[in-house]
Amino acid sequence: MATLVREDGSLHDAYRDAFRIHTELDRITTELDHLPTAPHSISRPLENPVPVPSITITAEPSGSVSAKGASDDLSASLLKHAGFQQIDDWHGRRHRLPTTTPFADKVAIATHAAEMLRAARYDVELPPSLDTARTSPPVHPLGPYTAGAELLQITDRIRAAQNGAALQRAVDHLLHPEHGALERVREALEAAGEQVNDLDEEAYALADRFAFASEFVSSAQSELVGSEAELRRVGTVSESHTTARTRSSALPDHRDAALATSPAASKAKVASSPGVEAMNSSTAAHPSHSSGPRR
Repeated sequence: MATLVREDGSLHDAYRDAFRIHTELDRITTELDHLPTAPHSISRPLENPVPVPSITITAEPSGSVSAKGASDDLSASLLKHAGFQQIDDWHGRRHRLPTTTPFADKVAIATHAAEMLRAARYDVELPPSLDTARTSPPVHPLGPYTAGAELLQITDRIRAAQNGAALQRAVDHLLHPEHGALERVREALEAAGEQVNDLDEEAYALADRFAFASEFVSSAQSELVGSEAELRRVGTVSESHTTARTRSSALPDHRDAALATSPAASKAKVASSPGVEAMNSSTAAHPSHSSGPRR
């Protein structure tokens, strides 16, 4: 406790008293050989945070993978260490993976580069298709025979078709003149025959067999050219006939409806019944005798 009012009535100026008291306490502690106090923390104004550099790794339509964003030396060294190629032109510094790089290697390199950049406190944008942590390899029912698995899916779509249009769309995966499965099989057989001939000129008989098989597939393609329109019409004729038969059996004819509601037709129907005919015949054979006065 301390009195801040002096005898003359003025107030004591307490500005920096706390600092003076703390200094005096340090002096007394030193004179009495007490333990030295810990150094006082010096408060400093908060520094402005430095913006985190951002790098975007994307897959381009051409098949290449590019890394754009930060152009400093550290990020360039990390990208080159991961496997990217540095390009310096009038666009600036860029890093890319060649288009000939296998897709699995592209994913591995992009993921490794993103991990190193994030460890260096870079903000990295990586699509799920290039991130091994978020991609899982497809499981094919036939193991390494992925082409056969794709054809099995086409077969399932063909069997599940509900109409001609759906059947045509499923069969188009087989018969498309440029991207269909038959065209790919024909090219593969032709390439196999050429490769056999290149590797061993004496195996010309085997090469010819592959060439003949390729021609057979080409003949099958020629046989099925123009079948798209016919496939779309599959089932439509039978459906129209079925609809017509159902409609004719469900809806009565106008003549029958008129006869059903006609009183004359009802009377004629009653008159044509067997019982009525027998009654009419008996009446005609034995005419009725009316009772009259006797003479």
